[in-house]
Amino acid sequence: MRIGSGAIAGVLTGAVWGAAWMIVIGVLFMFVSGAIGVPRVGAAALAGAVGAGLMMVLGEDRPALGVAIAGLTTILIVLGAASFGEPFGLAVSAAPVYQALFAALLIGLIWISSHLCLKGFSAGPLPRYQLESLFIRVMKGLGLLFFSVLVALPFYVMVMTSLKSQQALLANPLDLSIDLSQAPADLFRSYIELFTTYGFGTFLVNSAIVSVATVILTLLFSVPGAYAVARLKFPGQAFLSRSILLIYMVPAIVLVIPLYSAFSQMGLRNTLTGLMIVYPATTIPVALYMLQGYFRGIPAELEEAGLMDGLSRLGVILKITLPLSLPALASVSLYVFMIAWNEFLFAFMFLDNVDIFTLSRGVVSLNSSEVPRQHLMAGAVVATIPVLIIFLWFERFLVAGLTAGSVKG
Repeated sequence: MRIGSGAIAGVLTGAVWGAAWMIVIGVLFMFVSGAIGVPRVGAAALAGAVGAGLMMVLGEDRPALGVAIAGLTTILIVLGAASFGEPFGLAVSAAPVYQALFAALLIGLIWISSHLCLKGFSAGPLPRYQLESLFIRVMKGLGLLFFSVLVALPFYVMVMTSLKSQQALLANPLDLSIDLSQAPADLFRSYIELFTTYGFGTFLVNSAIVSVATVILTLLFSVPGAYAVARLKFPGQAFLSRSILLIYMVPAIVLVIPLYSAFSQMGLRNTLTGLMIVYPATTIPVALYMLQGYFRGIPAELEEAGLMDGLSRLGVILKITLPLSLPALASVSLYVFMIAWNEFLFAFMFLDNVDIFTLSRGVVSLNSSEVPRQHLMAGAVVATIPVLIIFLWFERFLVAGLTAGSVKG
């Protein structure tokens, strides 16, 4: 078999994935096991290079089972030899079970990543466009890995810290392993105390009330406004359509001071009603922008047919336009809900009474020397999980709504 640029590209690809996965798995190993070491990044890069090079030589399209076993075995042998049996910079006697599990995970991920990137390429000379395609695959995979770690690692640290005891955190702050042998009441002590001592149940209810009210008020104003901009003819229509988002050019910190003064004089400062006024004012523009694009995408002939059948303009909106716009309405509702749920600046400035704190304001109230750190992390988890579940459930509607109206014709 002729060895050319394909083999060289395969070796480099394996080296890149070996180094990348060793950094990620090494950090995760230290967090889970609590054992501090220095991951052998060079050894992992060498093992990945040899394994990927072997895959390129033995299997050009898709490796058979025998080739895969040979590649995995090669990575294992090279990694063990290059790191002197200490891939994570620790003696074998230190956390041996964790070392074995994470080493196996590391080897598997190096092989899978290299295989996915090199699938369809041969070890011989490759034309330029294939080399560019391989480069794009590798960069796309590295980008996905980087941003996945960037999102998942803080959340992992947050969850694991919330399950630790104060004594364990003081003994070793980097040890994020969990003792599953303890009773559930001890394991989830931070969450129990969060609701029994710090009133997080009230914060949840307050945030839910404000967020749902913001969604309802935003839709009540943005639906007719977006329809008017998209369908009706009136002076200044084009300017209004293009200038809807100009409000976002003004930073919120500039608005909060005059609003604080005005709401204090009107008796709205330390109330949830004040937030229900401010939040829709900040979400209506983006809702208008999203909905008008979707409304323009609905064929006008459908509405004209409804008018000819005797429907009023309001009847056309209720019976034709809105039923056809359910994906956009769902995405707008989700987007507005997330904004209201996570908003902090106005809640921090306007709310002083603990009984009406929203979740974001309540989490900040835990950030003091008198509150254990695991309670602060537990509060952050409680604030994150509901909106995360809702987002994952309705994510397809959010994407459809954000892209609606972006393409004409």
